[in-house]
Amino acid sequence: MKSHITNALSDFFFEYETPRQVLVRNRRVGVVCRLIQLGVLAYIIGWVFIYEKGYQSTDKAVSSVFTKMKGVGYTSINGTERVWDVADYVFPPQGDSSFVIMTNYIITEGQKMGKCPELRGKHSCSSNSDCEGGSFKRTGHGEMTGVCVNATKTCEVLAWCPVENDHNIPDPPLLMSAENYTLFIKNSVTFPIFGVSRSNLVEGIDGDYISKCLHHPQDAPLCPIFRLGDIVTLSGFNFETIARVGGAIGIVVDWTCNLDVNVKHCKPQYNFHGLYGNPTETDKARASVGYNFRYAKHYLENGTDTRTLLKVFGIRLDIIVNSLARKFDIIPTLTAIGSGVGIFGVATVVCDLVLLYVLPKREFYKNMKFKQTDTHEQHDRESLGLETSTYYTLEANARQVQGTGGPDDRDSEACSTETDLSKK
Repeated sequence: MKSHITNALSDFFFEYETPRQVLVRNRRVGVVCRLIQLGVLAYIIGWVFIYEKGYQSTDKAVSSVFTKMKGVGYTSINGTERVWDVADYVFPPQGDSSFVIMTNYIITEGQKMGKCPELRGKHSCSSNSDCEGGSFKRTGHGEMTGVCVNATKTCEVLAWCPVENDHNIPDPPLLMSAENYTLFIKNSVTFPIFGVSRSNLVEGIDGDYISKCLHHPQDAPLCPIFRLGDIVTLSGFNFETIARVGGAIGIVVDWTCNLDVNVKHCKPQYNFHGLYGNPTETDKARASVGYNFRYAKHYLENGTDTRTLLKVFGIRLDIIVNSLARKFDIIPTLTAIGSGVGIFGVATVVCDLVLLYVLPKREFYKNMKFKQTDTHEQHDRESLGLETSTYYTLEANARQVQGTGGPDDRDSEACSTETDLSKK
């Protein structure tokens, strides 16, 4: 019993097993195998390593965005001139990554809380019974008092009076001068895994350069100062159209960096996209047109709370930071190589299927690939006094001669197996 255990342990620690390989001399199978292996190799090198950068690890950035608008607008309505500065046309004014620049507006001045008729075309009535007191309408301006005003044939409401009339949007836009406003973007990113921090004010972007430059995709791609009219044009919109009713534009700051090279090559790229609506469609084809909101300025007039209401049409700018940094890492490299080596096994599987189920000599290949033992073969081997390897070699040769029909058969030579026989 002790010797059996000792032998078992000795065999486990000091012996090595390897599968037997059969060398098949067949041109068709050989070509198929090499073509599959070549395809797998091209996939590993071309797709995994070159295109997908499988030898690098990745990281996304933590970012912050600061913005500042500059420029002055001018309007003249009914002989009243007015200058609009940044505090008047930017909402909100804090320099966030998402804000609105006013390009058109409808102003209603001197509104006071009181009772007045609704706007013509809304809540028409012919008698007081058509105006339910104490109720509200979704598109109304206030609470109905239950009175039908004969002069306008509309219901009386408790609201800020006079009510706003927004049926006619100014055309052309009142603030066409907004086309020449400028936007300054300051963006900082940090890749925490790699410990790299960058700013869009890269090497060569200093105070003197910023005071003179204006962003251009080819001539000044790194300049962080943008003209509003250029932003609209690069996004695919027409400035007068979008300025009249408003819209939304996305500015994408793209940080795609290869940190295997000098970090100074990690620079941003700016892209512009029209986010709201299709600029090729006509306004009538859309269910809802433009972008607008209302803004009120309150003050006291003779002790009475009074306000000026502005319906603002503007261009909403959303600054979006897109980041991806890559750097060599041994772990994904070994993972990619291991996956590729595993895929090489596909060639073996396909060739085995061809050998065992497609080629005319498939029975011969099955006999060469698989060993089958039974009691009869064991008895014959023992009676002849042959070793196991010698017996199966003679048996395989006999089957080969029997299956090929003679030594002159060309397929027999093409599909022969090289073996080295050693006699006892």
